Amino acid sequence: MPENILKETENKMKHTVDALIKEFAAVRSGRANPKMLEKVTVPYYGVDTPISQIASISVPEATQIYVKPYDKTQVPDIEKAIFGANLGVTPSNDGVGVRLSLPPMTEENRKNSAKQIHKMAEDNKVSIRNIRRDAIAQYKKMEKASDISEDDLRYYEDEVQKLTDKYTGKIDELAKDKEKDILHV
Repeated sequence: MPENILKETENKMKHTVDALIKEFAAVRSGRANPKMLEKVTVPYYGVDTPISQIASISVPEATQIYVKPYDKTQVPDIEKAIFGANLGVTPSNDGVGVRLSLPPMTEENRKNSAKQIHKMAEDNKVSIRNIRRDAIAQYKKMEKASDISEDDLRYYEDEVQKLTDKYTGKIDELAKDKEKDILHV
């Protein structure tokens, strides 16, 4: 049972890092990235549907994204949804699809994006520490119920701390890489 808690803790931490990677992908870094549109939903037959399910998204140039719907009648809806998503980009409808031309990032935009990256990283490190706290609380309950010894408690606390250090290190590394990507001109 104590090993299961350790595995569950590592799984939760891994999922936290995976979620952060997806969040980072949505942050603009100066180059066109289709993941910017990941959270955009379009009303499709009365249901809000992710844009990636009703259109193909391509990057014809480094600063351009092209969204071509499978159903051409969706072009105005896609244009409206992208405009309403406040991505900082104005969509242009060419009758067949929607073109997004990303303006060059200013120094101020780059710094704001870097701040956003740091905030996301810190929020996720807090999540990792909360997972650690919950795991250690479970081990302390087990020790109190005499399911594990005091030495076992220390061992598992150390193992959970090692996992915490490993995953907060990964978060720091990801944030540093993304910041470098954003600040690179």
